[in-house]
Amino acid sequence: MNKPPFILSIAGGGSTYTPGIVKSLMVRLTDFPIAEIRLYDIDANRQNVIAPVVEKVIRDHSETIKFTVTTDPETAFSGAHFVFAQMRVGQYAMREQDEKIPLRHGVVGQETCGPGGLAYGLRTILPMVELIDFVEKYANNAWIVNYSNPAAIVAEGVRRLRPHAKVLNICDMPVAAMRNMAAILNVDRHDLDVDYFGLNHFGWFTSIRVKGEEKLPQLREHIAKFGLLTEDAAQTDPQHSDPSWVKTWRNIQPLMEAFPDYIPNPYLQYYLMANDMVEHQNPEYTRANEVMDGREKRLFEAARVYKETGILPDAFHVGVHGSFIVDVACSLAFNLRQRHLVIVENKGAIASLPFDAMVEVPAYITAHGPEPIRIGEIPRFHQALLEQQLASEQLLVEATLEGNYEKALQAFTLNKTVPSMVHAKKILDDMIEENKAYWPELRKQYQEGKLIA
Repeated sequence: MNKPPFILSIAGGGSTYTPGIVKSLMVRLTDFPIAEIRLYDIDANRQNVIAPVVEKVIRDHSETIKFTVTTDPETAFSGAHFVFAQMRVGQYAMREQDEKIPLRHGVVGQETCGPGGLAYGLRTILPMVELIDFVEKYANNAWIVNYSNPAAIVAEGVRRLRPHAKVLNICDMPVAAMRNMAAILNVDRHDLDVDYFGLNHFGWFTSIRVKGEEKLPQLREHIAKFGLLTEDAAQTDPQHSDPSWVKTWRNIQPLMEAFPDYIPNPYLQYYLMANDMVEHQNPEYTRANEVMDGREKRLFEAARVYKETGILPDAFHVGVHGSFIVDVACSLAFNLRQRHLVIVENKGAIASLPFDAMVEVPAYITAHGPEPIRIGEIPRFHQALLEQQLASEQLLVEATLEGNYEKALQAFTLNKTVPSMVHAKKILDDMIEENKAYWPELRKQYQEGKLIA
């Protein structure tokens, strides 16, 4: 184990999430002592706007922590003990296309689910591997705690290309759901002890306990009235309080009305209620536009005001996104063996799924990595859904690594949000055109019935 105080690098330092993560670190300095924070991003202009806000957050809590801003990987990672990765390849301009292209064809437009998530995955796998190589070359045996989406596809790509990398893939969506459950139950999120199984953005809570007492029946009754929100929805975490998020939390109600056994991950709305989601999505103004006009604009305006006046407006939120990654880092750093929901290689944890599938389950987080908790057999309905989604994600990774057009088309066709092969082909071909600067070349294996590859 590395000894504190730690050198921490944040890859994707220009993200609007960075100030919130750093604030979460600052309020936990006694738990996770820091000697230096380094921001690393390939977009220097964007990072240079965010960096002064981050430095202000640091200086409000410490005058001794060294702060470095760089676009050079050697500077960013030399001697680092931990790396937090939050890359967004193509930034919000490409997220907008990920969402709008499927909607033009009457298919769900979402950044991590459906065709949008597959497109995002094709952009992200190889840059993530490049980041791993930089860290292994320069850093001090560092753990990479990865928030980069789409987490399931990125995790599968890393498993295949860098199987021995010290990468722990995490997602804050189940934790955000736990935050809402805790608010409904009027307890602290950390008091919840949950069982959960699935793939990233595609799973179910099967048990929620507080001090050993099962709370799933109580939550089931509450969700039937209000969805996965407190009765006063205004108490929702501001990070997830935009109208689209409030609707997402409310959609837990119809999902559970149909399948009441378990509490679903909110993103299952896109797979199990696809027609309803498309009907309520505006193909001219998607979630990407909502974020750019909301969180992005607020933080960049705050950065401008701070630069001009020295006063930093309250423009970013410290929520589960920041606190969860710090919890995980603490458990890795000090071998705390805390129980968290993370993305790991299955290795029998979910008995019904392949041994090498990248699944999301509870695990004890140790200094040597996660120790998954065995879930055992799962119901046939859930198994079938997971197998279809897993096949779509694995084929997408194979298409990326092989440059194989047909496998990409198979991945799009298998995705449950896509109605037909015809829809899949139209969307894929449009996305190839938009992603020329980011995707590896996808070559057709056959032309007029003849093998050409």
